[in-house]
Amino acid sequence: MSTDFTPPPMPGYGPPVPPPPVPPRKPRTALIAVAAAVVAAAVSALVTVGVSGDAEAEPAPTVTVTETAAAGADGAGADDDAAATDDEEATDSADGGEEDGVYALDDTAVYEPATEVALSGFKRSVTGEYAEPENTPYLQFTVKVKNGGKKALDITQLTVNCSYGKDGKSSDSVFDSEAGLEGGPETKLLPGRSLNVPWGCELPKGEKLIQIEVSPDFESDAAIFTGTVK
Repeated sequence: MSTDFTPPPMPGYGPPVPPPPVPPRKPRTALIAVAAAVVAAAVSALVTVGVSGDAEAEPAPTVTVTETAAAGADGAGADDDAAATDDEEATDSADGGEEDGVYALDDTAVYEPATEVALSGFKRSVTGEYAEPENTPYLQFTVKVKNGGKKALDITQLTVNCSYGKDGKSSDSVFDSEAGLEGGPETKLLPGRSLNVPWGCELPKGEKLIQIEVSPDFESDAAIFTGTVK
């Protein structure tokens, strides 16, 4: 009997090795957000370098935009037009006294065709006991009307109204026969002639600002004389 022993052949493969566990996947949304942030940062850096020529971005300067109007055909710009408009307004304001019917106390108002109205002889006084109103301080003055036209002027239509103070308080007309204050005339004014009519308006002693409105007839606007008296 032979002593040689041949072992049985070994199997070619061992038992199968189990696969390693698969790591959990990160959420797809988080990966997309991270990728977008990286791309945005890269693009911003490239834009900054391309515009400024430097790696560091500098703040943009503040720009003030001034609108300029185009010049006209004659080369004059909007500024010239505005200056011309201002000059016209200043001229109208300066010449607006007669146009507005407002005059100083020593001015003369001229009506068409050639009627003139002026005031003069201002003085303070106090009415007597028989005047209306009685024992009242007032301002006395003369209304001069000149008829420079070709027709007679019905001066009986003359009206005079007064007010005083900055608040424009109404001032009553004074009638005092002793002072010659008897109201308006009762006659017509012929062409080329003038007439002086004495008048009085209530004016307290503490007041200096007076306004006197005079109309030579019913068809004419009132001329407003205003100013201060001593």
